[in-house]
Formats: sequence, C-alpha cells, structure tokens
Amino acid sequence: MRLICVGGIYFAEYNKEHREEIFVIHQYKLNGYNIVLDVYSGSVHVVDEVAYDIIAMYETASEAEIIQAMMEKYGDQDDVNEEEIKECISDIETLKAAKKLFSEDLYQGIAMDFKNKSKDIKALCLHVAHSCNLNCEYCFASQGKYHGERALMSFEVGKQALDFLIANSGDHVNLEVDFFGGEPLMNWDVVKQLVEYARAIEKDHGKHFRFTLTTNGVDVDDEVMDFANQHMHNVVMSIDGRKEVHDHLRKDYQGNGSYDIIVPKFQEFARRREERDYYVRGTFTHHNTDFTKDILHMADLGFTKLSMEPVVCSEDDPYALTREDLPVLFEQYEILAKEMLKRQKEGRPITFYHYMIDLTHGPCIHKRIAGCGSGIEYFAVTPWGDLYPCHQFVGDEAYLMGNVWDGVTNRDMQENFRHCNVYARKECDTCWARLYCSGGCAANAYHATGDIRGVYEYGCELFRKRMECAIMLKVAEQKEVI
Repeated sequence: MRLICVGGIYFAEYNKEHREEIFVIHQYKLNGYNIVLDVYSGSVHVVDEVAYDIIAMYETASEAEIIQAMMEKYGDQDDVNEEEIKECISDIETLKAAKKLFSEDLYQGIAMDFKNKSKDIKALCLHVAHSCNLNCEYCFASQGKYHGERALMSFEVGKQALDFLIANSGDHVNLEVDFFGGEPLMNWDVVKQLVEYARAIEKDHGKHFRFTLTTNGVDVDDEVMDFANQHMHNVVMSIDGRKEVHDHLRKDYQGNGSYDIIVPKFQEFARRREERDYYVRGTFTHHNTDFTKDILHMADLGFTKLSMEPVVCSEDDPYALTREDLPVLFEQYEILAKEMLKRQKEGRPITFYHYMIDLTHGPCIHKRIAGCGSGIEYFAVTPWGDLYPCHQFVGDEAYLMGNVWDGVTNRDMQENFRHCNVYARKECDTCWARLYCSGGCAANAYHATGDIRGVYEYGCELFRKRMECAIMLKVAEQKEVI
C-alpha cells in the first residue's frame, strides 16, 4: 500500500488498483471515492476498498482476524494476499503513530480557556431598518419588524454603535459591520453617513472597517451599486432561485412576486463587483426540496458565488422541512457537488458557500472549538441601540444584552454564551463533524430546543452531508493536481 500526502490529504493506492475515497474515522463513500477523515488531526485519507475495510476493523480486531476477513472477501483478487494486507496494516500503524489516523482529542480541556480569552468585540450587525418593502412569508424577522415596531436607525445611534465597537475592540484591527434589516436600503442615507464617518475615524484609531450590505434588491440602483462597490467588502443579495420558487414566498405587500424586479439589478450588481466579494443567497423550503435546480438556475443567470440555506421555522408552517425530506436533500447536495466538478472542468466554476472548506490552513482550532462568537465578540444592534447576541435573537427580551451607550450589562447571559461551545453539548461528543461546525448555531439550537446549548438535530444532519460533499470536492481537486 502506497500513501501520497498532498495538502493534508492522503491518497492511498493499493498495488495496481487506483481507487480513491475519503475516510474521516468517519468513513464514507461518495462519487467513487472511499474517504476516511481523522477527526482530531483533520487528515483526510483516500484509499482503496481493501484499506477502507481494514481501517474499519483496525481498532477492534486482531491482525489475524483482519487478515482472515480480508482474504475471505478479497482473496480471489490477484493483487490481494497476506503480505499485502500486513503491509497495509503497517501503514495504518505508521499513520497512527504520526497522529494522522485514530488521533486523540487534545482540545477538550482547553475549550473554556479559548472562550474566556475572548474579551473584545470585533463585529456588529447594524439593524439600520426594522422595516421591509417585501412581505416574505418565511421571514424569521417578521417582515423586518422583529415582532416589534417598524423603525429606522438614526445616524446618532449608528455613530454611537461604531464608537462602541472601536472602544471595545481591543487589539482587533479589522472590524466587521453588516448593514442589515429588514431592508437596509430603506435607510440608505444613514448607511452612507455611517460608512463615511467610519472611514473618517478609522486611521486615527488604527482600525479598518469591512462593511457588508445584505439586500433584497428592490431599491438597488446605480448609486447604490457604485457606493457599495467602493466601500462594501461584501454584498449579500437575496434570491431563492427559479422564478416560480422565488415568487412563491418572496412577495411584495400587494402579493406580487419580486423576481422580475430584482434579477436584472442583481445581475448588473454582480457584474460590476468584478473581483470583489458578493454572495447570492437563497432559502429552500419544503416547496423546493429540489433546490439544486435553484442554485444552478442562479449560476446560469451569471452568478458564481452562491449560498442556499435551509429554512428554519415552526414545524407547523406549510413550508417547513420534514424528516421525509431528508433523503431528498442529501441527494441534492450530492448532485450539486458532482455538477460543480463538471462545471469546473468545463471552465465555468461556481463557489457554493457551504462547500468552502480549507483542509490545510484553517480555520484555527480556537474558531473550531469556540464557534461564531455571538454574545461575546459579535452583537446585533437595533434601531434604538439595544444589543442582542445576534440578529436571530433580536426582539426576544430575554436575550437583551445591553446597549451601545452602557455596553454589555447582562453579564449572566454573556457568561451563558461563553459556555456555548462544541464541548458544551453532549450530543456532539460522538459527532465526526464537531470541529467543522463548532457545535452549531446557538440561535437555531434555541429556537429548536429552547436552550442555546441544545442541538438542532435536523440542521446537524444537513451539515454533516454538506461536509461530506465539501471534503469530496477537495479530494477531487487534489486528485487533479497529482
């Protein structure tokens, strides 16, 4: 058995037969690859059928038992004999000694240390508009009102929020600010004023602001595009895919779909972004479990940076995803991954946000364990200057953390978020994907279980499938290199 290490991915070739697959001590087969992922080292091993089966038995069977089982299953193959099997076992032992296979968890004891060291704030989500010009049925923000009153953020509140961020950012140089809603373009003048204010003061404080604009596109025009392309590090454009899918839930207050209004604007916006970051982001529901068609539709419209999120809502809602939908959704993720490989070879690649994974350089172990930093490093700010752990908690008074004048005053709640990490959830103990999701989204856990340290199991199942596909894509990419 021969191993080739490329960028942290190990390709195993058993004699003449060259089959690739990835295993992660989670072992799985996808698109012709046998894949083994070693959870704690992050090493990915691509092996043939024999090595795949030997690895599955290695920790629970003796060498003699492994040899007997392999000979019974593969003994009629010319290139499989006891000597080759022993050599494969020896290679596994070498990988284990090198902590690339069956490696131990070295992080549990330091998980809380990571979170306790997080004292500074580096990102804010500014809710510049608790109002919206669309009336999307599945909107978690209650059509932008967040279950409260419609409101627009004043420049004075936004200015105080930026001052608050700078004052509490510690050694962080790059500060993230997302202009959010509702629909932030309904308060566009204040957005521009806040950007100009931030640019005027950032150098004096040794900081650099990176802005993101999230918009439904209705009010996008040339002036918005030009300003955003000059100042916005990223732009998130909301489209759900095919016209009939998008218009089914994303309607205006007269009941008209918004597809025909926004698509030409977003196409021009993306074109003008050139090399700047943007994402076209959609939401799929029970009505479009064939969501890959929506992603590819958006790609065919000319968008190359895509995201598609599963809806999170009450099980009673007609568009809620069901347990019966899961096999279909799993298949869709696989179809998408294979189509992405095909388009890559054809010279028309697309990026899917949920398949973006770096197996060699990141994210760092701090991020893998601690998660997104909501309620500690990241806060949402309402039009009135109130602080919430993130945008999905806004309007829930139990999660009011303070305000931009007095800072974080609900220290007990912040401590609760500080304990919210991958090791705080017992359900994560046996999950192979734990160091990729960092324990999952606290807001999704809260809405599903009533506890930010709970587990949104449906989301977990979708996440694991996405990671399988993402790793497979990396394997295929490395295969092309060697």
